[in-house]
Amino acid sequence: MERVEGEARDILGFQLAMLEDDALAAPAISAIAGGTAAHVAWAGALDGEIAGYEASDDDYFRARAADLHDIRDRVLRHLAGEEDAGATTGSVLLGDDIAPTAFLETDWSAGGAIALQQGSTTSHVAMLARARGIPMVVGLGELPSAITTLAVDGSSGTVQADPDAEQRKHFDAARESHARARASEEQFRFRPATRRTGTRIDILINVAGIAELDHIDPAACDGIGLMRSEFLFRDGAPLPDEETQYRAYRRFVTWGAGKPVTIRTLDIGGDKPVRGLTPDGEANPFLGLRGVRLTLARDDVFRTQLRALARAAVHGNLKVMVPMVTVPDELARSAALLDACVAELTAQGIACARPPLGIMVEVPAVAVVPELFDAAAFFSIGSNDLTQYVTASSRDDARVAALNDPSHPAVLALITKVAKHGREAGIPVSLCGDMASEPRHLAALLEAGLTSLSVAPARIARLKAAIAEL
Repeated sequence: MERVEGEARDILGFQLAMLEDDALAAPAISAIAGGTAAHVAWAGALDGEIAGYEASDDDYFRARAADLHDIRDRVLRHLAGEEDAGATTGSVLLGDDIAPTAFLETDWSAGGAIALQQGSTTSHVAMLARARGIPMVVGLGELPSAITTLAVDGSSGTVQADPDAEQRKHFDAARESHARARASEEQFRFRPATRRTGTRIDILINVAGIAELDHIDPAACDGIGLMRSEFLFRDGAPLPDEETQYRAYRRFVTWGAGKPVTIRTLDIGGDKPVRGLTPDGEANPFLGLRGVRLTLARDDVFRTQLRALARAAVHGNLKVMVPMVTVPDELARSAALLDACVAELTAQGIACARPPLGIMVEVPAVAVVPELFDAAAFFSIGSNDLTQYVTASSRDDARVAALNDPSHPAVLALITKVAKHGREAGIPVSLCGDMASEPRHLAALLEAGLTSLSVAPARIARLKAAIAEL
């Protein structure tokens, strides 16, 4: 964890929290006390946990099974005195699935790729691969038993086994074309995003951790459109106190140097459980106690976060965004809590400011009647959840991925409706979901009337180049 940053550190932290959970090791310790060999006891205990995760109906928990495999095998290797070894530089990692630490132990400086017969697009390895730009294809099914060469195309999601000379030529040409396109796009990184008509589009970024800021030049973007504050809330770890949160939020605000920095209040639940906060055993976590529903139910946790945010607001242009709002009362109650926190801090002589309070538009009930939420300082459309709720298709289930399409006419109609109402009511509207990071959606989003997009930092140059062609 000391050698890596960002999501890599978060993933190792997740594994460490699992290892420190007494419930995970208890069956093994008990078996060892009864005379079972340590490696047999450990493997038996973890195999039971792995089977439970793999049998889950939730894609998130099935994806975490790879972490449990990793934890099991690393402990077994240490018991056997074996060294961990990464893959050969520039190679393709092939298997049913691979462990996150196998990715971290691999030298990707000379390229390489990942091809998995099973795997998941929501696994920790997939997150790492996306962050590093490593081509990865999952769900390939059974592959031929004798393979000497694999050509992996992460853009199209295809893998060619033992390509012939003509196929190699085609693949190499595509790779060179991709590299030229990326190099050409780089000239737009530090330019304003402007359409051919001269219309200016604000390009902000989505971030999830402080370490990401070290690799992003503020001059390349117009601010932070989404900071996911849940990175501070580790599953199984103590809840962060006010001072810890304040220092983290202040870092983001000062990085912005006057540019807007939008921090989303705690958005856990659904595919982001946190033991001790999110309820256990929900039949459908995506429709359960998550986002603002959860923080309003735990106002002790919410107040701590709002106090930290109000303190950070004095250091720059901070905006606060509430997730999963469904009815106006949730916004009103959140605003009342924020006002109370500001009053408390002022009475205590602690420097603070009341930041603008906006909402995520991700529940169809809000997108259908946005006029009910005119008390919000701004709207930010969360296309990921909005799409899954409109199309009734889980965002993390590969089996219904074709239905989970943000370009569905119903989704675009709601985005257009929200943008139109925002213009008429004088409420700023942006979009911060994954849809904004895909150039293929740009024309539809701008036609819908959006002039502010918050995107993955790695896509800044590509999107600005695409906007210049519109």
